[in-house]
Amino acid sequence: MNKKLWLHLSSSLLLAVSANLHAQTSTTPANTMTATAATPPVAAKVAWSEVRHGETVTDDYRWLHKKENPDVIAYLNAENDYTKALTGDLQPLADKLFAETKGRMKETDLSVPVRRGNYYYYSRTEAGKQYGISCRRRTDAQMNYDEKAPEEILLDQNELAKGEKFFMVAISAVSPDDRYLAYATDTTGFRQFKLHIKDLKTGELLKDTAERVTSLAWAADNKTIFYVQEDPVTKRSDRLFRFELGGAATEIYNEKVEQFGIGVGTTRDKKFIELFAYATDTSETWLIPADRPQDQFKSVLGREKGHRYSVDHRDGMLYIRTNKNAKNFRIVAAPFNKPEQKNWKEIVKHDDQVLVSNVELFRDYLAVTEKTQALNRVRIYEFKTKAWKTIQFNDPVYLAMPSGTPEFTASKLRMSYQSPTTPSMVMDVDMHSGERTVLKQQEVVGGFDASQYESRRLWATAKDGVKIPLWAVYKKGVKFDGSAPTLLYSYGSYGISTEATFALSRLSLLDRGVIYVQAHIRGGTDLGERWHEDGMLMKKKNTFTDFIAAAEYLIAEKWTSKDKLIIQGGSAGGLLMGAVVNMRPDLFKAVHAAVPFVDVMNTMMDASLPLTTGEYLEWGNPNEKAAYDYMRSYSPYDNIEKKAYPAMLVTTGLNDSQVMYWEPAKYVAKLRTHKTDTNPLLLKINMAAGHGGASGRYDALKEGAFNFAWMLSQWGIKE
Repeated sequence: MNKKLWLHLSSSLLLAVSANLHAQTSTTPANTMTATAATPPVAAKVAWSEVRHGETVTDDYRWLHKKENPDVIAYLNAENDYTKALTGDLQPLADKLFAETKGRMKETDLSVPVRRGNYYYYSRTEAGKQYGISCRRRTDAQMNYDEKAPEEILLDQNELAKGEKFFMVAISAVSPDDRYLAYATDTTGFRQFKLHIKDLKTGELLKDTAERVTSLAWAADNKTIFYVQEDPVTKRSDRLFRFELGGAATEIYNEKVEQFGIGVGTTRDKKFIELFAYATDTSETWLIPADRPQDQFKSVLGREKGHRYSVDHRDGMLYIRTNKNAKNFRIVAAPFNKPEQKNWKEIVKHDDQVLVSNVELFRDYLAVTEKTQALNRVRIYEFKTKAWKTIQFNDPVYLAMPSGTPEFTASKLRMSYQSPTTPSMVMDVDMHSGERTVLKQQEVVGGFDASQYESRRLWATAKDGVKIPLWAVYKKGVKFDGSAPTLLYSYGSYGISTEATFALSRLSLLDRGVIYVQAHIRGGTDLGERWHEDGMLMKKKNTFTDFIAAAEYLIAEKWTSKDKLIIQGGSAGGLLMGAVVNMRPDLFKAVHAAVPFVDVMNTMMDASLPLTTGEYLEWGNPNEKAAYDYMRSYSPYDNIEKKAYPAMLVTTGLNDSQVMYWEPAKYVAKLRTHKTDTNPLLLKINMAAGHGGASGRYDALKEGAFNFAWMLSQWGIKE
């Protein structure tokens, strides 16, 4: 889950250009689309078929896959024109929502500095500028932050983004001697990153570059970099390179198994370079000493089907987070030279009710993030005293987690905390005493009175009797008589949890009487690894029926009603949206599906597409008949029927590499020919962005404001 540049043509010009283009192409017939300000574009139907497991599958809109075809771009522009024509009256409200959120935001701001070696690093923003500025200051003699030290600007993204329609810095790492900055940028939204190396002493960029870099690590010699490169077609991170500044890169590992990707990093004590391979159900880690970059990587525990593990190093011992005989993971320690299971010493035992989700290892402490009942807690172990401390909070729902403590010798754990009624704060937790010190809290300009809002934990009952947690936030005074407009959001895939966060933009909805709800449906790890397993592969439909059960609960308990309930989801959550409206279109007033994964079968049957083969372990391999039939039974695009559907806003980006633009485009085109209602169906495409939408912070706010304005219009709220 990006720069906004809309390409609009008038309807008459579009038709003229389209007719001319069709005269030059044989892949699409004339009259591909028609559009006026009052009627939607009608995509041409072009015969295409393929035999799958003995079944002849047709796809009338397959021609929309060809991004290089001018007819495709013309059609997408026509959709944008149609959306603009039908939502022109919403612009004043969208502008108002944008102004409200922007007015709450501290535009000129500074992050909390964090020490890495001899410097404190931070980022800052300036009013009116779209992007952040990365900076550092040298420590004082006691290694404390020194406000008087000269500021060094590492990257001013506003300068780097000049002339670009989209800009993103994905990864960055400073060499151990603080001299060089390696970083990677994307200028299309396709999440294809180019490596750059900057000499921080001279300010000059080195000639050394590499394409499609997804992770990197510096060796201790300050001149050797390890980086991982993705495949140009499939986008699978599969090759590890080693190169010395000014030299040539050497490929030293190629991951052949298509279900695996790889990454590279360092242990927290900086003594080892880590190479790790990961699939949905299996992982492997290799190590080499950081001061011997020419050595060969050595696997720690090999690769065993179903075994997922990660490692870190302290004082000759490896600390291993493992799911061996522990579905929700446990933590063990083993000698570096003898890491085999027979030498494991258990540090954190397995618990069926508690997921060990993250481990941070320090010289004197071990910080373990755990999730139970859809809430995080952090437990800290002190090696000297062998004592544990638990850091947790009292709000009914919240998100608390470590937020980056890079120094191995640190005695304080940097944490972030927020809740639906508490703006995000950064704090240090003394790992010996447990004392908390708030360093910064997100400022809501103009003031924010948390006492005016309330958040609650709710529990719905799934189709099979399982209890599903939800959280809700609303402004006090809302009536629970079924009349409240309600927005229900969820995701439910890849083991990604639904978290209870604070959002400045959401206040505009709450202040207008909207109840906001998120559902912790199966497919995430909100209630542990089993929660994920029960919402994937041949149990994927639990994700959809859980969401429907959550909606039915809100209606039955008078939180809202069918004509007041709007639902929202993006990416795999967009698949959720498409599936539930096919199953229960009567249950929802309106739907916002963002970058939706709705053409499941055509995507998963094409192994050349980005990320597809690696997804087999999450969704199933459609080359196997049983998996094919099951996926086919819920794929939104394949299950559109002649019936009434709720109002729908579908948003996407032309350069999306996670969910190709043609999935939502085809979905909308097909849905238009099947839906029997008169509810609006809109497709809005950012023609210069990818999966995450606009990259500039103001442009992103404008996109969100439009989406909220459309929702408010569906609720009948005009200002």
